Amino acid sequence: MGNLGVILLAMLGGLATALQAQFMGLLSLSLGPLESIFITYAGGAGVVTLAMVLTQGGNLKAWSTVPWYALTSGLMGLVIIGSIGYVVPRLGVAAGFTILVATQFVAGAIIDHYGLFGALVRPMDGPKVLGLGLLMAGVGLLVR
Repeated sequence: MGNLGVILLAMLGGLATALQAQFMGLLSLSLGPLESIFITYAGGAGVVTLAMVLTQGGNLKAWSTVPWYALTSGLMGLVIIGSIGYVVPRLGVAAGFTILVATQFVAGAIIDHYGLFGALVRPMDGPKVLGLGLLMAGVGLLVR
């Protein structure tokens, strides 16, 4: 997949994330946050299970070869989904995602800078610091 394909896939993911946030907000307000998370994860688990069965895919036997902290990704997903479902109906999609995404950028920059959790080291430099500063200014403008 070329760069354009990767960019389009990222855009599709961004669109799906915004839609999911709004839908989960509706579920959370109507059914409750835990029920919203359950419906989201159960639906996703069903689709992934079907895809693995249909493609005869799966390398689940290799789970013991990954670092222990990688196995917490499902827990992180619960935190992400739960926070989105709770925050979006209270702050709105734009403000809620502005905070969530800005935090992702800061955490990502720290992970890259120090090469944490097996990431390639990508040192923090002046332009990155400036970009993060501008991002924080944008957060302030959108959330106020």
